[in-house]
Amino acid sequence: FFSSRRRHTRCSRDWSSDVCSSDLSHGAANSFSVAGRRALVLGLGVHGGGVGVASYLARSGASVIVTDLQPPERLAHSVAALEGYDISFTLGRHDDADLDGVDLVIRNPGVPRESGFVKAAEARGIPVLMEMSLFLAACPTERVVGITGTKGKTTTTTLTGAMLRAAGQDVVVAGNLRVSALGQLERISPTTTVVLELSSFQLEGLDAIRRSPRVAAVTNLMPDHLNRYASMDAYIDAKRRVFLYQGRDGVVALNRENDACVALATNVPGSVHWFGPGTQVPGFGEGAWTGPHNLSNARCAATIARMMGAHEDAIGAAVRGFEGVPYRQEVIRVRRGVRFINDTAATTPEATVAALTSIEGPIVLIAGGADKGLDFGGLGAALAAPGCPVSDLVVLEGSATEVLLAAAGSRLVRGRHASMGAAVAEAATLARTGGAVLLSPGCASFGMFRNEFDRGDQFNDLVRALAD
Repeated sequence: FFSSRRRHTRCSRDWSSDVCSSDLSHGAANSFSVAGRRALVLGLGVHGGGVGVASYLARSGASVIVTDLQPPERLAHSVAALEGYDISFTLGRHDDADLDGVDLVIRNPGVPRESGFVKAAEARGIPVLMEMSLFLAACPTERVVGITGTKGKTTTTTLTGAMLRAAGQDVVVAGNLRVSALGQLERISPTTTVVLELSSFQLEGLDAIRRSPRVAAVTNLMPDHLNRYASMDAYIDAKRRVFLYQGRDGVVALNRENDACVALATNVPGSVHWFGPGTQVPGFGEGAWTGPHNLSNARCAATIARMMGAHEDAIGAAVRGFEGVPYRQEVIRVRRGVRFINDTAATTPEATVAALTSIEGPIVLIAGGADKGLDFGGLGAALAAPGCPVSDLVVLEGSATEVLLAAAGSRLVRGRHASMGAAVAEAATLARTGGAVLLSPGCASFGMFRNEFDRGDQFNDLVRALAD
């Protein structure tokens, strides 16, 4: 894939015209090219990542085909975003014939490594990479920060970007917060600071290039995605890739209050910067953005910003001006003295517990959804604890709902609903003046919704439509 001199390094197969991981490793970025190659994007999706990959490949001179198991009607917005590019589509199915003549497959993070189509590509000797493989190989700046963790990634990434901008740096924020990194590549210069939110799924792509961001951070680690990973250890191992391929000059910020993060420190190639109770965050608590989990996010962001050269005035200014991010304890409306709060990004029980410690009651909680193999014992205990702010529980149907109800008991449950409309209508009638209706599901969204953002958007529309 490189027009200039190739490095003579042994690959697992003798691909004379294909890519091997050493070609995509650190130092090869300036010669990276996909021009004239046939590339297949596996998984278009609706978050923008597949669109970013496909458009990047087409702009770079590759011949592109996109395939996705979802039906065309669910992908209409993503397909429309690629109008004008010479791209062919196979939607609603995968066809092995699409692999004929393909030089490279780019796997969407939503497509598991165990996919039969991935195995078919590998059986033909076709390299399977991911967006972050391509991005880090082609990115012209060494000033790349990678932020991962179970919860708090988006808030920490967004706040870190704000701190660095306040410090006068040219900053690009991209990744798992629905901003394609490849889509931002054209505006990145050698002096740009890139701040990436990286999910465990995206981090799987770093194995192909054996390269991690030089600056990394892990907000926290707790059980998640156990429907995709065989164990908690496997999930943590995927997260480890945010720093695994750093050199000795690499640095990683880790959460001193999280036992799993502490355990990670034994395998860090470079140096560790800890954040925790002793980490100062100027300006925190001076606005509406509060809560112990947000303080932890702010400590992480401040630690990263200091590592990247930001001064205290810039950190404080960014914190004072920060209002949080959408879908994370976002107040959508106050109606008849009731706050309607969107926390749809709370896709684990622990995230819902964090919301309950931050929001004043009485709370009508909307929860439930799809199962990721998680333990709801902690959420059940929080709901049963004396002083719990939840007065009523309205449940969304889904494969995890029975597990949730078994943990929560029946005392608070008022209704089970197969639509967001019915759940919001009941929650609105139950809510008391001075209290809140909180959408904090503690579960994945699959089944009833396209994704957690669709779930949140439906909540927002319904809340705004409620009569005064």
